[in-house]
Amino acid sequence: MAAPGTRTLAVLQRVTWSAFKASETSAGVLRQPSPLLVPVRTKKRYFIPPAVGVKGKLKVNPEAKARSAGLVYRQQYMERSINIFCTAAIFDPYVPPEGDSRLSSLSKEGLKQRTEQMRQTASSHMAIRKIKEFDSEFSSKNFAERAQEIFCEAHNALCTFNKEKLHSLVTERCYPEMTRGNRYKTLRWRFVESLEAPRVVHARNPEMVSKGNLYGQVTVRMHSRQTLAIYDRFGRLMLGSEDQPKDVLEYLVMERHLVNSYGRWRLHGKIVPAWAPAKDPIIKTVMIPGPKLKPDEEFDALNYQVPKAESVQWSK
Repeated sequence: MAAPGTRTLAVLQRVTWSAFKASETSAGVLRQPSPLLVPVRTKKRYFIPPAVGVKGKLKVNPEAKARSAGLVYRQQYMERSINIFCTAAIFDPYVPPEGDSRLSSLSKEGLKQRTEQMRQTASSHMAIRKIKEFDSEFSSKNFAERAQEIFCEAHNALCTFNKEKLHSLVTERCYPEMTRGNRYKTLRWRFVESLEAPRVVHARNPEMVSKGNLYGQVTVRMHSRQTLAIYDRFGRLMLGSEDQPKDVLEYLVMERHLVNSYGRWRLHGKIVPAWAPAKDPIIKTVMIPGPKLKPDEEFDALNYQVPKAESVQWSK
């Protein structure tokens, strides 16, 4: 932009100087200066707005217009992206026994529970044998401890909101579930101790997209003591407490893309049984409007009474 401007000023200076010399050479005759014509390069307009009122009157079909011009109109496809690094769900999820206890085999419910447990155990052994073909270092005893470490590292990364580390510890399905709704909140999570040793209770190796594209899903039972506190954007406590730990029984699902030689075990989700107790309600911050004061009045917080909500009669 600097070069065209300099060139224009140079032309203007030469024309002005020639006109000034011509007026001096004339013998006292006063002449009116002639208009100056200076070439100026304007900015090229890449977009020309349409005429007023044409957009609403004319509804042009772009496909028909392209065919009349002899052009090939590309067909628009509604495609949905597929992520092959992880599955979209938990295949054949583990069903924890009610109350996490073993019923008596003499009763009908206990016999049904033992039969289901034997069927799941047989399928899990076959799945673990298949997983060991791709991951030679896989072991049921050591894997449970490694899953607990991944769980703790993922929640610590969630509190600091380290996106890069969190993506390496959880799958693409689990990431939005962990981060949804935490934008303006502060999380304080701490792992106190493990009440029972974590153990593998379920294993599956489903296929997706094509035959032979195997994924490993292992369910780990973890009984631990944790603390969780959630603060809103104003710094007020919404849920939990940092000083009172709670006993938590969780069933973690770990997943790995077995065919990928660079795949790693990551947190894929949690299994919440139907008999699990309900979560504590979230305490939301509500603004109570204060009294309307005059310019010469001052607010006295000690003598102010919070107005109570009026009772509403709901129609039946």
